[in-house]
Amino acid sequence: MKVFSLQVFCIILHAVILHCHAQARYTFVVEETPYTRLCNDNTILTVNGQFPGPTLYVNKGDTIIVDVINNANYNITLHWHGVSQPRNPWSDGPEWITQCPIQPGANFTQTIIFSNEEGTLWWHAHSDWARATVHGIVVIYPENGNSYPFPKPDVEVPIILGEWWKSNIYDVYDESLRTGGDPNISDAYMINGQPGDLYPCSSPGTFMLNVDYGLTYLLRIINAVVQDIHFFAVANHSLTVVGSDASYTKPFTSDYITISPGQTIDVLLYADQKPDYYYMAAKTYASVFNASFDNTTTTAIIQYNGNYTPSSTPSFPNLPFYNDTNASVNFTGRLRSLADVNHPVDVPTNITHEFFYTLSVNAFPCPNSSCAGINGTRLSSSVNNISFVYPSIDILEAYYNSINGVFGTQFPDFPPLVFNYTAQNLPLEFEIPRRATEVRVLDYNSTIELVFQGTNLLAGADHPMHLHGFSFYVVGWGLGNFDKDKDPLNYNLVDPPLQNTIAVPINGWTTIRFKANNPGVWFMHCHLDRHMSWGMNTVFIVRNGNASNARLLPPPSMPPC
Repeated sequence: MKVFSLQVFCIILHAVILHCHAQARYTFVVEETPYTRLCNDNTILTVNGQFPGPTLYVNKGDTIIVDVINNANYNITLHWHGVSQPRNPWSDGPEWITQCPIQPGANFTQTIIFSNEEGTLWWHAHSDWARATVHGIVVIYPENGNSYPFPKPDVEVPIILGEWWKSNIYDVYDESLRTGGDPNISDAYMINGQPGDLYPCSSPGTFMLNVDYGLTYLLRIINAVVQDIHFFAVANHSLTVVGSDASYTKPFTSDYITISPGQTIDVLLYADQKPDYYYMAAKTYASVFNASFDNTTTTAIIQYNGNYTPSSTPSFPNLPFYNDTNASVNFTGRLRSLADVNHPVDVPTNITHEFFYTLSVNAFPCPNSSCAGINGTRLSSSVNNISFVYPSIDILEAYYNSINGVFGTQFPDFPPLVFNYTAQNLPLEFEIPRRATEVRVLDYNSTIELVFQGTNLLAGADHPMHLHGFSFYVVGWGLGNFDKDKDPLNYNLVDPPLQNTIAVPINGWTTIRFKANNPGVWFMHCHLDRHMSWGMNTVFIVRNGNASNARLLPPPSMPPC
């Protein structure tokens, strides 16, 4: 069921209507729904019975209302990924950070405030690993009267990369927490909810895109996969990248894309090949040495319309090798902001805070080496050696109501130990983090430069880092240890990409900059869900500014804890 209504708000001054606009309202019913994939019946969480969930269409600057009704047997929250929600963290959605979960049988009305975003974003569950099946696209068109900064495509197509387990996703999550080991790998990847021809019992449902020769197709690609970065390509067709994370980019052409969990990429596909069938395909980029991963490939089919005899087998794209780090970082490194008159950049240059955050996979010892992690340990992860502990009430409520004892404000600006972060052999005592619920408090309008440094503790890995409440400029990246004297000399301060999610490369670093001009409580975490559940998270609290439009909006009726 999808319910849509319009609420009209008018501002009247001296009996003259100055402004009036319609505000869309949606109903999202979270429910358990039977689905069959891979010859296997399963019951999954959905919104309105749909998998993937409903697509929302808005214009830049719109505000919408979403009534979330939880008819499932699990707690749930919904996050509007990449929407900055100015002054409105109340509807941001991460469980125990900005709200307590919506309990079974309860409901919560969320106000989603769009501001500068334009392009493609998505929404998803932000409780446990429910986002495996609870997610959907948000399409943000330009403001009325404006157009795309590239030739208008003939057709727009959502492409959602997903992941499927035959087991109940909550069972997978609970077993991982119970044993302390890596979660069981998925059984399939998917394109638009279908695994594709290469999996059992899947050919009839394979997603098929019918195209007309000579037309241009805008593919809005979202990586909704729970655990893995992906390579994606279309056989015999180049892709022209025009946007990422609801921000336009300088167009460039590539035979493949690399897309992290949480990230969106907009590409133009020109239907300029011989009429036939062609596979689009996606598979994992897996950089962790000797770690298990789902090494399968999901496919969909591009079918040219017309009268012709198709090939017996669709052409298959050339995807990079599964552990090709150079292919991954080289694609991401090509992203540049459009940086034209209508889409200017505003990179902070007068920095008030410089942070250096190490990202590590860690381990806690278990009695008698009884856990399923490496050497009988319990796997963990950390930022600056702090493994984040979720509180029992949400941090936003505690902050707003001055409730003591819920969180500390001593999150370190630099790691407690300085060492060769990417060395092959590191002391075992470095592997054990500190458990804590610490946040970093920022003054309104302060400017931040943050260097993420991946480490090789336990295992080096790529870390797609996502910041709620802000987009940030990615001004630099590299492999190995960050050099504070040399690397900043090569920062791109002219046209760096504006992202909300960026993959910090394995045993490498990435530098971001942003202005803390959005008061509230904002979560930052790795978007590989196993790393997030292990503790690779932290929180920024941005204080209110002095002006009335620089202060938190008053809270709505929130879910009880």
